[in-house]
Amino acid sequence: MTSPLNDSPGRITPVPSFTGGAAPYAGGDPYADYRSANLPFADLPDLADRRLGGSVVAANDEFFADRENLLTPAPAHFDPHLFGHKGKVMDGWETRRRRGADAAHPHPSDGDHDWALIRLGAPGVIRGVVVDTAHFRGNHPQSVSVEAACLPGAPSPGELLADGVKWTVLVPRTPVGGHAANGFAVQAEERFTHLRLCQYPDGGIARLRVHGEVRPDPAWLAAVGTFDLAALENGGRPEDASDRFYSSPLNSVLPGRSQKMDEGWETRRRRDDGHDWVRYRLTGQAVLRALEIDTGCYKGNAAGWAEVSVLDAATGADPAGPATGWTVVLPRTRLQPDTVHRFPLEGAPVATHVRVDIHPDGGVARLHVHGSLTEAGARSLTMSGS
Repeated sequence: MTSPLNDSPGRITPVPSFTGGAAPYAGGDPYADYRSANLPFADLPDLADRRLGGSVVAANDEFFADRENLLTPAPAHFDPHLFGHKGKVMDGWETRRRRGADAAHPHPSDGDHDWALIRLGAPGVIRGVVVDTAHFRGNHPQSVSVEAACLPGAPSPGELLADGVKWTVLVPRTPVGGHAANGFAVQAEERFTHLRLCQYPDGGIARLRVHGEVRPDPAWLAAVGTFDLAALENGGRPEDASDRFYSSPLNSVLPGRSQKMDEGWETRRRRDDGHDWVRYRLTGQAVLRALEIDTGCYKGNAAGWAEVSVLDAATGADPAGPATGWTVVLPRTRLQPDTVHRFPLEGAPVATHVRVDIHPDGGVARLHVHGSLTEAGARSLTMSGS
């Protein structure tokens, strides 16, 4: 089954959808009957990721399970034997059962719902939303809706809910299934900072994922001047890579240092004479000052050598095309395990893209590309929305 097609901005487009409850848990692998599908936006960053600063800032009810669980990076966990004073302990956001006004009207009214307010860790353009009801088999909401708003600074819940705040519907009220990854493609080009997730009339949602493209605040970047142009929170991101076997190259542009091996980018062991690589798109056209390649937590499997090249796609060169236009700014250089390597760059190269080639394979925890936007790079952010 698919969602209906609607080409107007802020509406959903066809992706596989699920409705109805799931069978009671019968033992064994709780994910064995989990319903999911390949979603066209799933490879984009999760703008609500707690590691980027995402937070569930408020909810009207969280009687059975805390709202903060919605943004836990790991998949939801299910322990069939875990109960607390309020009932079954669930890894998600779960509200109490709603009731009608009186004995003659015991059921909730059609518009009754619970809500949660989410601050995106990285504001941006949203391409898809996943409302994941994993392990909520008969206690999931009947339907959900998602709205988005763009507010400056760090507004309080009261300011978000105040009269006059413009909320744009990204997902109209739509039926969802229990124990399923309910995905919704979004067509809206505005930059958003906050979401309002509503569930009708009540129930449990395990996780919320908000996939999209980061759009940083141009005024903030202009104020700081020199910053990390590859960082996801500043609008940089991997565009392509030779290998994602153990972990995604997206990890290499997350905030902070990695704390364990799966928090970086690691490739499988090569058994040929080739090598691995990843191509990054920077915040915008910029003058580059320095590079940092961090192999933190990779002790026996760090990349052996690295070479870094840059490209200015503003000249018309295709980053995904032939190699013409790429300039080596760091020749093949030996890397040490579990180490931060720092490389000042000569000649202040101008670039929109960076490519890191590792030889022959291995892991890179973080890449930092320090520099400042050109006038053209700063204008491109203003044109793309602020």
